[in-house]
Amino acid sequence: MKKTIITVVGKDTVGIIAAICNYLAENKINILDISQTIVDGYFNMMMVVDTSACSKEAVVIADDMKALGEKIGVIITCQKEEIFDMMHRI
Repeated sequence: MKKTIITVVGKDTVGIIAAICNYLAENKINILDISQTIVDGYFNMMMVVDTSACSKEAVVIADDMKALGEKIGVIITCQKEEIFDMMHRI
């Protein structure tokens, strides 16, 4: 399994989750876990996804998601689980 962490932050608008989930489904990326909150009009979501069935490289997925975020008005970042874990170790 190739786990990737996706984070999404921005002003809450209609269709954020739909746009992201459509991209994931089109690229055979499975959502393993998801958490989202809206605080005072700001949207925050974290997803753990499995990219093993996706034919795209991690860097391409990250670039696609960044571009999608710009299109829908949020900031989307993608990191391989190993990198995310190393960056957030205490």
